[in-house]
Amino acid sequence: MSGGARMTRVIVVDDQAVVREGLVLLLGLLPDIEVVGSAGDGEAALRLVGEQRPDVVLMDLRMPRMDGVEATGRIRAEFPDTQVVVLTTYSDDESVFAALRAGARGFLTKDADADDIARAVATVQRGDAQLDPTVQRRLLDTMSAPTRQTQATTGNTPPPGTVRDGLPAGLTPREGEVLALIADGLSNTEIATRLYISEATVKTHINNLFAKAGLRDRAQAVSYAFRHGVARPQ
Repeated sequence: MSGGARMTRVIVVDDQAVVREGLVLLLGLLPDIEVVGSAGDGEAALRLVGEQRPDVVLMDLRMPRMDGVEATGRIRAEFPDTQVVVLTTYSDDESVFAALRAGARGFLTKDADADDIARAVATVQRGDAQLDPTVQRRLLDTMSAPTRQTQATTGNTPPPGTVRDGLPAGLTPREGEVLALIADGLSNTEIATRLYISEATVKTHINNLFAKAGLRDRAQAVSYAFRHGVARPQ
């Protein structure tokens, strides 16, 4: 362990034995990560999570008996302290949105390297979201598509990043600014720098806006921001 930090307990779920065993070996070489089990389908994963109570599950999507989407939803409902990072070959829109709706906080494709996986595990454990850059761009494009269509029809295109009047869910103007910057992909540190406030204040604003809007994570916040016109495509 580096710096005496607590080990992050991880379970690997994949129906292909060679992939599963390879991930277990890879994760075993990473600092601060302890692999506490592996499973070949969603049913086995659910049982294993109940036994081991890991911090993070690396979850495949296409599996027999119970797929990764259903397993993710069950894990998040029954064991809310366990976070899920999807690690899959499939990055089509249907797979992405299904996994995020089920409660996954991370989404990586299987060409991710060890650093990508380690970063995703650390990010979701502290409550943030980690999406593959390609997946995040697709999510942003999809969420902003209706806004682009409306702008093309009305001819009224506001400046990039503009927060329109009448914020949803009773958000304050500052919370609206923070939400718009989340949608732009900024980290808490970057938001603090942009708004000239402390990182602790940023976290307070995020907690407040998540509670008001009923959001679980940053991935949902991105979708919410574009759906409600809080942020605009650049």
